[in-house]
Amino acid sequence: MQIGYTLMCEQRGPRELVADAVRAEQTGFDFLVMSDHYHPWLEEQGHSPNAWPTLGAVAQATSTIPFMTYVTCPTLRYHPAVIAQQAATVQLLAEGRFSLGLGAGENLNEHVTGQGWPPADLRHQMLREAIEVIRALWEGGTTNYRGQHFDVESAKLYDLPDVLPPIGVAASGGQSARLAAELGDYLIGTEPKPSLKQDYAAAGGTGTLVGQFPGVYGEDAEAANQLLRDQFRWAALGWKVQSELPGPVAFDAASQFVRNEDMADVGAWGADPAPWLDKLRAFEEAGYEQVALVQVGPDQEGFCRWFSEVLRPALGASTAG
Repeated sequence: MQIGYTLMCEQRGPRELVADAVRAEQTGFDFLVMSDHYHPWLEEQGHSPNAWPTLGAVAQATSTIPFMTYVTCPTLRYHPAVIAQQAATVQLLAEGRFSLGLGAGENLNEHVTGQGWPPADLRHQMLREAIEVIRALWEGGTTNYRGQHFDVESAKLYDLPDVLPPIGVAASGGQSARLAAELGDYLIGTEPKPSLKQDYAAAGGTGTLVGQFPGVYGEDAEAANQLLRDQFRWAALGWKVQSELPGPVAFDAASQFVRNEDMADVGAWGADPAPWLDKLRAFEEAGYEQVALVQVGPDQEGFCRWFSEVLRPALGASTAG
């Protein structure tokens, strides 16, 4: 299993994110993922810089590590023709190390353009069209597209990489897994559900599954658990709630009764590698080949050192055993 590092825009400023990317590459993580948000989930997280200029900076500051969006919604906040151009440009800067993770989005980020928040089935229709637009523009030449949700008028990308970015599609159930199989190159998920791999494979999907879970490295396990609860309690609400709430205040209200002990279902904490390994095994058993870790909070340097000295060797020993 490949282990990735999450550049989480909701909890770090842009300069810190670039420095984190450099450190993660030096530490030996296999890949990077970056969130693409307009708002943080909670006010306690305190950040949300624009992902795309930050990705360009990451491309220049690193040299070998692959990286991807996890994930970009190409339907409301961005027009897919703009995403096609941005992703092609980042791939050129990265010299082939970038891949484009796409999803149907969350109300939290997409409502800001004043276009409302469509129901889930309509969001999937929009995502389908958006991927069609992106792939059409990546073919080169002039593109005209007439869809139910998007139009493209005489658009051409003049700077295209020789190797186009692979497209990953975020999925949480059967409908989105089938979309990932049909139009994506790999599948992105946040839960270790074996049914997701089954639905994806049944629809003809053959790509990698990429997952993610949060944790807090810290010698004081109780304090680490508290920090995970303080900044990531929204994750205990489940995807159907996460996709619908409109802002940090709503997430705060909805998650106020989440307890510290409830966070065991969300992530891991402390300096003991055992609970982290348990989470990784759950993803592996569900068919995931890549899993990105989110170090919640400011101690990114300590987390990277602990990963290199403790967690990575423990994972190797576990696999060998």
